[in-house]
Amino acid sequence: MSLRVNLKKNSLSVFEIGVILLLACVPLFVTFPYRVNIFLSWEGAYRISQGELPFRDFGLPMGGMYWAIPGIFFKLFGTQMITLVKAQVFINILSGLAFRSILKSLDVPPATRFASVLLYCLSYSFFNFWPWYNHTVIVYEFIGLAFLFKALSVQGKKHTAFLALAAFFTLCSFFTKQDAGAMAVLISLAVLFFNGLQERKWKSLFIFTAVLVIMGVLIVLPFLGHGFGYWFNHGQPPHSARISLMEIVQEFFINSVWIKFYLFLIAILAVIRFRSWKAFWQAKADALFLLLTLAILWEAAVFQVTSYTPPDNNVFFHSFAIAYILTQLVKLLPAGAANTRWLGPVTVAGVLLWWSNVYWRYIDRVLERAIPAKAETIASAENVVNRQTYMILPKDTLEIPLSEWVFSDLKSFRNIYMPAPTVEGIKRLMNMDIVKQKKDLKVLNMSELTPLAVEIPYKLEKGEYYPLWYHLGVAMFNKQAEMFEKNIAEKKYDLVLFEYIPTLNNFYPFRVRDSLRANYQLVDSFFAPRRGDTKGVIEVYVP
Repeated sequence: MSLRVNLKKNSLSVFEIGVILLLACVPLFVTFPYRVNIFLSWEGAYRISQGELPFRDFGLPMGGMYWAIPGIFFKLFGTQMITLVKAQVFINILSGLAFRSILKSLDVPPATRFASVLLYCLSYSFFNFWPWYNHTVIVYEFIGLAFLFKALSVQGKKHTAFLALAAFFTLCSFFTKQDAGAMAVLISLAVLFFNGLQERKWKSLFIFTAVLVIMGVLIVLPFLGHGFGYWFNHGQPPHSARISLMEIVQEFFINSVWIKFYLFLIAILAVIRFRSWKAFWQAKADALFLLLTLAILWEAAVFQVTSYTPPDNNVFFHSFAIAYILTQLVKLLPAGAANTRWLGPVTVAGVLLWWSNVYWRYIDRVLERAIPAKAETIASAENVVNRQTYMILPKDTLEIPLSEWVFSDLKSFRNIYMPAPTVEGIKRLMNMDIVKQKKDLKVLNMSELTPLAVEIPYKLEKGEYYPLWYHLGVAMFNKQAEMFEKNIAEKKYDLVLFEYIPTLNNFYPFRVRDSLRANYQLVDSFFAPRRGDTKGVIEVYVP
């Protein structure tokens, strides 16, 4: 009997790892449309792969750890944009394994753990094809928490080593992005403080804190002479603080339906499961699991306000909440009921049904070709009113359907399709005499076509006051805008690309564009690889 149970557990472990690997690797076999804002991921990774360092060679309002993994992948696999997808595959694998490790350390039952891992991969990893800092910061946090909970289950040198690794990856989270990174630090400290209260031992908290502080100081010290205090955003001028307690409270009570629903279920389960404070305190593993789950829900409630784009940044909370709820439900079941062979499959089927929107879009593409067309969608047909036609919406004549996007011949954009006018505009740019004939071209590229640095090619400007990207008030400030205006007035650049996006507030500084129009000649323009309300135009200027 014991052998059968062990085989079942091992099979589930294999399936868990298989699900993590399978769903993470799907992006390796498909092509992609150009992703809005992915230019930022490319340039940071490219600079790091060329040996540049944040703050010393380029300024940015957060840490540089976001670009560490993509930078390594650029070194290994080349600087094509598709390499970013390969880096994200690796990040998603680490993410899934870290979540699984946390659940194992918390003794989550195998069937519940498998369902929770599947949910985590579907809801949080599967649709993240491209690296983005609001995702990577959470992944580093979960890796840190995985090592932290591993440390709590071992003794001796392994305990100290795991605590040191936990501190390192928590710092990686903080030096990726400050909001979630700071919450990662607080959650780790809370877990160790709670464990110290239970065990009446404080060594773990001391070791973790000491390593965290020492590592943090060693990381920051070399950059203090390179404008670290100016760039690193902690709310001081010229930055503006993004944390508003009132906004967080409003978002929680007006929206945050799932977070409040989970809190309701958790409260009911806690009252039923623990009849007294003493019973709760004695159930150490359950108490620690509850603390972590509540902390993750708190983080999600704050993160959705401080990091508001994209809007699904915080969906990681589903997996922790469901893992805790299912674990407590299983423990409340009558003896033997939890071992029914149908419990696991039904739970997995429920997860697949719940998050069907993630994978159905891929199935739908196949079914649309195999099954007759859906209900009539021709708005002009007489007496045809249905779900698709009951409203007459204004048609955006400038919107280029995704089906009409095409591939570029340039190596950097391999397997990435863009609007045909964008591809044609890039071809015209590459065929300009100044690009084809002039060596050591001095280029200012204020557009999202950052891989042109490799294709033209040209050297990127660098220095401690040179911003990595150009969002005025976020990634650069008036000092940098004045620097670019001075360079433009002095005709420093042989070629300037400027992306004009009228609906975004100084995503590329309007004042710099005004300077260009006064001092340079506009020779071409073409659509930026964008859709929806943030469409833009890339303008080409020469002296």
